[in-house]
Amino acid sequence: MQEFQAPELSSALHHWDYIVFLVYFIIVASYGYWIYNRKKKVLTDSKDFFLAEGSLTWWAIGASLIASNISAEQMIGMSGSGFKMGLAISTYEWMAAITLIIVATFFIPVYLKNKIYTMPQFLNQRYNGTVAMIMAVFWLLLYIVVNLMSILYLGALAISGITGFDIYLCILFLAVFSIIITLGGMKVIGFTDVIQVFFLVLGGLVATYIALNLVAKEAGQAGVLNGFSLLTTEANDHFHMIFKPGNPNYMDLPGLTVLIGGMWIVNLNYWGCNQYITQRALGADLKTARSGILFAAFLKLLMPIIVVIPGIAAYVLHQKGYFQAEMLDSKGIIDVNKAYPSLLNLLPKGLKGLAFAALTAAIVASLAGKANSIATIFTLDIYKKAIDTNASEKKLVNLGKISVIVSMFLAVILSLLIGEKLMGEGKQGFQYIQEYTGFVSPGIFAMFILGFFWKKTTSNAALFATIGGFIFSLILKVLPHLVDLSFLAPLHFAVPNAEGIYEIPFLDRMGFDFLFCVIGMYIITQIDLKKGVKTKGLEIDSSMFKPTPAFTAIALLITGIIAALYTIFW
Repeated sequence: MQEFQAPELSSALHHWDYIVFLVYFIIVASYGYWIYNRKKKVLTDSKDFFLAEGSLTWWAIGASLIASNISAEQMIGMSGSGFKMGLAISTYEWMAAITLIIVATFFIPVYLKNKIYTMPQFLNQRYNGTVAMIMAVFWLLLYIVVNLMSILYLGALAISGITGFDIYLCILFLAVFSIIITLGGMKVIGFTDVIQVFFLVLGGLVATYIALNLVAKEAGQAGVLNGFSLLTTEANDHFHMIFKPGNPNYMDLPGLTVLIGGMWIVNLNYWGCNQYITQRALGADLKTARSGILFAAFLKLLMPIIVVIPGIAAYVLHQKGYFQAEMLDSKGIIDVNKAYPSLLNLLPKGLKGLAFAALTAAIVASLAGKANSIATIFTLDIYKKAIDTNASEKKLVNLGKISVIVSMFLAVILSLLIGEKLMGEGKQGFQYIQEYTGFVSPGIFAMFILGFFWKKTTSNAALFATIGGFIFSLILKVLPHLVDLSFLAPLHFAVPNAEGIYEIPFLDRMGFDFLFCVIGMYIITQIDLKKGVKTKGLEIDSSMFKPTPAFTAIALLITGIIAALYTIFW
């Protein structure tokens, strides 16, 4: 076998890399333009523009779900977490696969049966307009300030790292490219996401292949299997899915919480109560939607190979002396966010362009999906409900396009002003997104899950979860600075930080917050019922939750694979 030769480390692209990237850009742009022209006649209908009603196939739905989900926070942030803490960060991907099965079985049938197209519409239909409007504004702020801004900044940071281009130029490039895709509507986003996923997976696998080969070469061996075996030996501490108390990463992934605690809230809220995600399936029939979500669950099994294993390989290579200077920040401290870009700089000519295309595909697909969701919520749930109830379909579509441009502009400004402070050198961008989204996730999930399956739940209870859950989460965040929580340490619900202050891991905070919201909602509902308050339940019957035999068989296979992975890497 020919010995693998590692290329010289370079942060510049060769002309072959530009050619490969140009091919990718032309394919995506041409296919998107073709889809747009093919569907142009019906793009004056708001549901078609925002939801691509009835036109996305199961494979397009599944691919779009993954393309929208896998972005800079995974490619950069999760790879950085893989460098720091290892395979355990894969719990976000593998637990998501099981979550997607649950969402396809129990959540999607409720949405489709009740003709729900947006999350605020669900809240209005199930509770009242006040709850829906508060959450619509809340989601807009969350999507722009946390998600859109973080994807832009981390994506630009990565592209800057492998091209040598100025980070501000990269931010503008990503924003403009995403706007072009988004203005074509959900049909263009959904079908171009299939191409984006192809480049994402292919480019990601190439980067992993090169990294594992290089690890093997350093030990005088060859082949990706030998490289992976060496990873498990030389970075054995990076191959444990469940952290024990005392592990330096316990604050981020607190032991069994990833299996029986707050990780479920993270995933069920993200995949089941999130406009940005569910929007892909809400325009389809139940069979197509379920098949697409199941396809996404299968793809989720593969994601750690693309986004986590390279981070672990970068850790091992760094220990052997690779990219020592490239991994350091301005203060001489290792910056884990630079792990993936540094690894990509090892790729040969042409393949680096492919990896560049994969990274761009992941970022642009995610930005386009997020911008489309922002436009959908603002146009259908805020403007049409509160500002102009008689707005024409054409006006709503045009307003949606304007919303895309405005939201992206705001995200660009935020990424330029505060991106570096929040996710710059030495910070784990992926963990930043998870923690700050976690301030609202427990209340939202409590409001949805009780709204689904407990018809008695009142609007006042939902309002309590919306506001009270957020306030309680803030209290838990600042409480360690006011009260000594060391008494929780024996229960493993408090961990000392660098200053010796005992803090509650954010996943555990989410679990406590969720229980607080559910108990509060129950009490408020009982009080309201005694006052004679009437509720609006959804149309639900047990038959709608029954999956097909094929769906059940594939779902059990995916669950079995995940159980085996956790057993092997416990």
